[in-house]
Amino acid sequence: MSIRKAVIPVAGFGTRFLPITRSIPKNMLPVLDRPSIHLIVEEAVQAGIEHVVFVLTRGQEAIGHYFDRLPALEQTLESRGDDDMLQRMIDISEMAEISYVYQKRPLGPGHAVLTARAAVGGEPFAVFFPDDLIMSGAPTIARMIDLFDELQSSVIAVAEVPDDVVPSKGIVDRRPVDDGVFEVVGLVEKPSVDDAPSNLGIVGRYVLTPEVFDALDSAPPGTGGEIWLTDAISTLLATQKVYAYQFPGRLFDVGIPLGLQMASVYTALQMEDLAPPLRSWLKTVL
Repeated sequence: MSIRKAVIPVAGFGTRFLPITRSIPKNMLPVLDRPSIHLIVEEAVQAGIEHVVFVLTRGQEAIGHYFDRLPALEQTLESRGDDDMLQRMIDISEMAEISYVYQKRPLGPGHAVLTARAAVGGEPFAVFFPDDLIMSGAPTIARMIDLFDELQSSVIAVAEVPDDVVPSKGIVDRRPVDDGVFEVVGLVEKPSVDDAPSNLGIVGRYVLTPEVFDALDSAPPGTGGEIWLTDAISTLLATQKVYAYQFPGRLFDVGIPLGLQMASVYTALQMEDLAPPLRSWLKTVL
């Protein structure tokens, strides 16, 4: 079965971006000229995903408004004869079928995914944690879906992380299968460097079998008293294989101010009209 649905948890207060996140969800903050959440949905759509399920908390409604039709804006653009921008605005609202569920209690990222169970149904699905923005020639999730179709098993994205980051990540123990592809033999959430089985940390892209919902439903609170998707995937390993994909491209943590700024600069440097003056300016300040 092709992967048709994606779950994107966007709950949380975005405290690292205060005060701006008092009124604007952090995933609406721009990478150059587009909200970071736009780029995440774009990756999903480019991989053939048709239906995106956002997991929200109260106060995140601006994300939904962004993907809605905006008749007043569209009428204004039409009256001005700005047909190109009008079509761009319509295209945003037609990127995918969008639905919303609310995470009523902040019980962790695994619980956020579990909240989307009814919306996903009994089919395999993708998960995006949108703080992780991957810029590459082809959508990372597309290659992961191809691997899922080939291996008929869950696939998680991984990247090498430095020692100081290991204690803040889920870390995989693995067995090489192919170039950039590993069979997962164990997972540890936020280990110490000494206890980590490798330096491959889990990145916010998953293609999962629906059995993960049962694992999440029965999972006890883990590190920090929260329900972790990593722990549920560890449970799956007892009954089915899980694979890890070490993807090409550049990874940006847009959940922190520095990462968001780095992603914006990198994006501008890929644009023919912006790159030359930006490079010139950067030389004057560095």
